Amino acid sequence: MVRRYVSDRKPEILAASGKAPVEAFVPQSHPPGHEAEVDVGFTPVPEVDSLAELNEMVDQSDLHDGHRRIGSRPRTVDEYFAVEQPLLAPLPQESFETGRLFTPRFDRYSQINVRTSRYSVPTRFIGTRVRVVLHASHLVVYDRNVEVARHERLIAKGGLRLDLDHYLEALVRKPGAFPGATALEQARSAGKFTPVHDAWWSQARKVHGERDGTTCSSPWAPRPR
Repeated sequence: MVRRYVSDRKPEILAASGKAPVEAFVPQSHPPGHEAEVDVGFTPVPEVDSLAELNEMVDQSDLHDGHRRIGSRPRTVDEYFAVEQPLLAPLPQESFETGRLFTPRFDRYSQINVRTSRYSVPTRFIGTRVRVVLHASHLVVYDRNVEVARHERLIAKGGLRLDLDHYLEALVRKPGAFPGATALEQARSAGKFTPVHDAWWSQARKVHGERDGTTCSSPWAPRPR
């Protein structure tokens, strides 16, 4: 038992002390065609605000890795690839859809549930069923063949992502719901509803009152898209 413990712990101790490489890739056992994860090692684990930021970090790591030499080999990874690249078959010309298809129905809050996370869509689609293509980093919502919404994919289970533009039609009809709307808070956090928009809205309410000021400023306020 002691020998087994030492055998298991020794590589971990050496890796933690920097005297041995960290295992960055874990063998996958998923059948072909099934959804699976690809493990890329970062030590320490990076803290990022979005999948886009993490993907950019992975891209930069790939570029840096191309200058690496494996063991005592005389050439770098990029130099060996340059030799092998002409021997590879060309990439196919036709596009290949890699996303996963869902056909959810919008609820009365103008949201859809995809893999335990919720995303907003324009309120005019409430109660209808649409087509959703879920990719690794984002999802796209289609009404027939027309794209009606696009969101960055949520990582955490039970997450909620709302686009303020999707709710403007409803907020114009019910302007009292605008100040406390979750979509408004998310737009502020994302920098899409800036202090300029707040100033525009505040001035409109001073001139026209709370209800009419919100109604007249919501559809025409300068909103970045």
